[in-house]
Amino acid sequence: MEKYTVTLSAEEAEQLQALVAKGTHAAAKVVNALILLNCDESQARGRRRSSQEIAEVLQVSPRKIDRLKRRFVEDGLEVALSGAPSQREYEHKIDGEVEAHLIALSCSVPPSGHARWSLRLLADQVVELELVETLSHETVRRALKKNELKPWRKVGWVIAPEASAEFVASMERVLDVYKRPLDARRPVVCMDETPRQLIGQTREPIAAAPGQPEREDYEYRRLGTCNVFMACEPLAGTRMTQVTERRTKRDWALFVESIAAHYPEAERITLVMDNLNTHTPAALYETFRPAKAKALWDRFEFVHTPKHGSWLNMAEIEINVMVRQCLNRRIGDIETVRREVAAWQAHRDQRHARIDWQFTTETARVKLRRLYPSIEV
Repeated sequence: MEKYTVTLSAEEAEQLQALVAKGTHAAAKVVNALILLNCDESQARGRRRSSQEIAEVLQVSPRKIDRLKRRFVEDGLEVALSGAPSQREYEHKIDGEVEAHLIALSCSVPPSGHARWSLRLLADQVVELELVETLSHETVRRALKKNELKPWRKVGWVIAPEASAEFVASMERVLDVYKRPLDARRPVVCMDETPRQLIGQTREPIAAAPGQPEREDYEYRRLGTCNVFMACEPLAGTRMTQVTERRTKRDWALFVESIAAHYPEAERITLVMDNLNTHTPAALYETFRPAKAKALWDRFEFVHTPKHGSWLNMAEIEINVMVRQCLNRRIGDIETVRREVAAWQAHRDQRHARIDWQFTTETARVKLRRLYPSIEV
């Protein structure tokens, strides 16, 4: 007769059934749950299955089943599923004081000759300061990971001013424009541009094959640059693109003329764009005759995003999608860029892809309240 007998309560059986059904747990834990369910005497219904029979079905050893039954009877369900917690005590290489010094050091300026702190550099510095006798870079890594620090990483970011009436005024102006309903007579269009490098292959890439990813030579040739203009009407789910050799005032003025031609029935077009020195009415007068420049200007309402606030321009979102889906590869000539961008635009327009803009003035006054000047009434 077997020494240990597994009898699950209704709650324990339900817990194990849920664990097996979800499939989000460790494989060893799921196997242990299946063993306990098959060994349950309350569900045997007359005939008991031996450890050998269960082992053959679950492809485990009979001794594993016997050990698991013993753990369940002696220590309970949780220990049977996950094993007993380790009783071994480890000596800590660094205490709280040393860890605090390590964190402060990792947030400080690195020594001369180093761009940023590395794990080994931090370990050596802690030893030089005589905080500990020896310290490995792996111990440093664990301490920094616990405190969610990665001093070797640096992220580029546009940092807005702490408090700026000019910034919030421009931001709220843009957010008010985004609240307007869809109106064919007064469309809201967002415009932006991105420079792209033309890069050619030095050797033909090797196509992908089963079990083998596509291989591209690390060498490449620089073949110049081009510029991609983007104009999108978020509420309508449409966009315009134009690939040019440069991004001068003249190129911008010609693109604005194309936008006006795209909306022949519009009374006035609201154009949201970044606050660049090329995005001014003066560029229209430098490109067209005065009468045409004035007529073109009268068709538009120019709305500029604040300085360091280009994230408020929805055209930037469309450009990021275009780069990720279409231009994130090596293209060596401008004509290919034009064809690929046109094909991407046609596909995205066909899907009527829209931007679900959720950021409002009310949200800005809460989340970005530090940008608002403090006024005492």
